[in-house]
Formats: sequence, structure tokens, C-alpha cells
Amino acid sequence: MTDDDRSPEEEFQELIRQLFGGGADGIDPEQLSRLTGLGIDPAMMQTVMRHLQGAFEGDGEISWDLAQRQALHIANQDGLGVTTGQRTDLDQAFALATLWLSEATTISDLAQPPRALTRGGWVEATLPVWQELAEPVATSIADALTSALSEQAPDDMQNLVQGAGRLMRSVGGSLFATQLGQVVGRLSLEVVSGGDVGIPLLPSGDAAILPQNFADFGRDLEIPEDQLALYIATRELAHARLFRHARWLRLHVISQVTDFARGIHVDTEALEDLASRFDPSQPEELRNALESGALLPARSDAQTAALTRLENLLATIEGWVDVVTAEATTRLPTAERIAEAVRRRRAVGGPAEQALGSLVGLEIRPRRMREAAAMWRAVTDAVGVAARDALWDYPDFMPTSDDIDDPAALVARLEARARGEEPARDAFDDALEQLLAGGDDASESGASEDAARGASAEGAAESDESAPDDGTGEDRGGDERPV
Repeated sequence: MTDDDRSPEEEFQELIRQLFGGGADGIDPEQLSRLTGLGIDPAMMQTVMRHLQGAFEGDGEISWDLAQRQALHIANQDGLGVTTGQRTDLDQAFALATLWLSEATTISDLAQPPRALTRGGWVEATLPVWQELAEPVATSIADALTSALSEQAPDDMQNLVQGAGRLMRSVGGSLFATQLGQVVGRLSLEVVSGGDVGIPLLPSGDAAILPQNFADFGRDLEIPEDQLALYIATRELAHARLFRHARWLRLHVISQVTDFARGIHVDTEALEDLASRFDPSQPEELRNALESGALLPARSDAQTAALTRLENLLATIEGWVDVVTAEATTRLPTAERIAEAVRRRRAVGGPAEQALGSLVGLEIRPRRMREAAAMWRAVTDAVGVAARDALWDYPDFMPTSDDIDDPAALVARLEARARGEEPARDAFDDALEQLLAGGDDASESGASEDAARGASAEGAAESDESAPDDGTGEDRGGDERPV
């Protein structure tokens, strides 16, 4: 069969074979012109083939460099940096904020000075965290594209499809990385400080402010810029001090965010529907599908529970920061107005933050921040600043969601601890004591069920088969227990 006898479909298959066979360097323009029978623009197809071959020659991994380049392109569009005057003003604001915070918290100062970041600097400093958050979703999209290609290709194309798996992963992942770069780039035009988004994007102990974004943040507040800078500096230092002091906290937050992200899977039906009517000359539809969240299915029950835990954790952190900042800025006449503007801004979220929620399915909002702040105020009034801040010393001390709901119970426990009283026993204490004292053996020797569940230490010691009261917590009869 000559080239002239081929159908448009056969011409297209031959082009694919050339691409996957490494022969796409010199595709004949006349051959491309025959694709008009398929309704495909030959010039556009030649460009697409060139990009596809470049992706095919890659290693199949997601190119996060695309995300960084896209984000930096948006962040650096104005070409402005941080002036010497802005750095001087921020240094003075941070110095005064440090003095004020020393009166509002016992958590120590940072080991390194805070910074004035450009938008591009913020992108470079925070992108590793965005990548960690987005990688599970990008992998899911790449896998879904590969699966959809395999299921829909004709039988005589399956061998080619098997060789195209790496290509589709690269193309799908790169497409997502580009969209993430656009979202992070737009975020860089909105964020004011390192802790502005809610999750710890900067390394622990780092504090930073983006002076380029001050004007937009304070435009409608009619507040002098020096007062605005002083409040934001105080809040940023409080946030950074907390994460430096509680070194486990950053990993705790990031782990909960990534656990949520790993539960996200692409809606394959929506993806297949989009692919069936996708016009390569109109890429806006695919971009809109990614940014609108159309490819992400509804949250599962497990994801909803994970999101609730994350929101409570962020609210607990932000509530503490809110209270400490309020105490530190009592000398600032406009502090309350700025604080309310910060809360409203976090509650509503900007366009970029909303796009991020659609892209990875996560809205990073401490919805219970007001309730958490009320809890921290109650704790401060009852036991003082030092006892309040000591709750961040270990993960087990940190207030829970139940404490946000019932601050009085938390206050009662802290007051009892301050008086040197033992906390009230509960079912967990009884069960733990039974386990350590060999209560199971006592039950096997004929003890009543109630005694087995909550036997006192003295009663356990009197049991012949209980562990000796030697402080080791070991049970001599443990070898006889069924596994």
C-alpha cells in the first residue's frame, strides 16, 4: 500500500509509530497535511508532536521545574525587589515586635533574624512544601491518564500504548505541575508573611515578610503602613517562635496535610468525558477543569475526618498566635482593626487560595480559630502565660478538639495540676493499671470482671499471679497469656 492509499486514521497511527520509535525528528509536512481528514490542524499537530517527543525522552518523572518556572514568571513580572528603605523599616518593626513578644510569651526568640522576602524569594522558599502537598494528586492524574489511554486504545495499538505509559505520566504530571506553578505564582502576589497561608511553608524558626504586598493588604484599612508592618511583624514572629519551640509541630502539620492529599484520586469518569471531547487547539477547557476541581471526586468520609482534624490543629495554632499577638500589641492603637482584617482575610481566602483548594481539594482554613482563641484566653487568665505556653512542650500536652469545645474542663485540669493534685482517674487509667498489674491473670484465677477491669494497685499486689511492685511494669505470668 502506498502513502496515497492510506486513510487519515492510518496516517495518524503511522505518526504515532514514528514518535514512539524515535523517528519524529523529521516528520514530513506533506504527511501531516493528510490529517485534515481527521479535522486536525497539521501545524498544531507538528508542535504537539515535538513537545510529546520531548516528554517521551524524559524519565517519566514529574518535572517540578515547570512549576517553579511558571511560579517565578508570575511572581517576578513587576521586576520589583525589596528596597533598602523597606528593609530598614521592617528591621525596626521586627526589633520592636521582639521586645513586645518577650512580655506576652515565655517562648524564646528566634535563632536567626527575620527576613524581608521578594515574591520570587517566597516562591523559591516555599515550593518544596507545595510539591510535597501536590505530588500525590499529580501522581493520581498521571496514573489516570495512563489507564484511560490503555482502556480506550484499539487492540492493534496496545503495543504502542504500553510503550507510551512513561510518556503519559510525564505529560499528565507536567500539566499538573504547570497549573500548580500558576497557583503558587498568584499566591505570591497576595501573601504578606511566611505564616500567612496557615501551614508552615518556611523552615522551622524562619520568619519573613513580603513588603511588596503590603499596599494591597492595607489599601482599604486606612492604617499607617508602619503600624501595619509592626502588627504583621509581631504576628509573624509569634508564629515562627511557636514552630521553633515545638519542633515536632511542623512535621505534625505537614503529615496531616499530606495524609489528606494521598487520599485524593482523580475522577476517571470525568477525565474520560473530558478526553472524549477535548480539542487540543482549545486548552482552556482542560485548564478550567483542573482549576475548578472538576477532576476531583467528592470527599470520602475518611478525608472529611482528616480535614476536620487538620482544621482543628490549625485553629489551635492560629488561636494561640492570635492571643499572643493581641497581648503583645496592646500599645498599638490600630491592633484590633488589623486583627479583624486578618481574621476576615483568612476566613474568605483570595482567588489564588481558592484555586489551590480546587487543585488539590484542600481548603486551608482554621474555621474554629475564634473558638480556639477563646480557649487560649481562658487558659491564660486561669493559669498564666508560662503554664499556657508549657502546653506546647510535648505533643501529649497540646489541647485537643474537645478542649476547644469545653475550655472549662481544660482549665480545671491545669488548675489541679498547679495545686499538685493528681488528675481524676478515668477508664483509660484503670485499663492501663490493670495491664501493668497483670489484671488479666487475676481474672483467669477467678477474680470478678469488675475487679479485673479496675483493680487498685494494692489489690493487684495481693494477687499471687500479679506482677511484683518493683516499678518495672513487667509481668511474670505474661508468658502464659494467649497471643
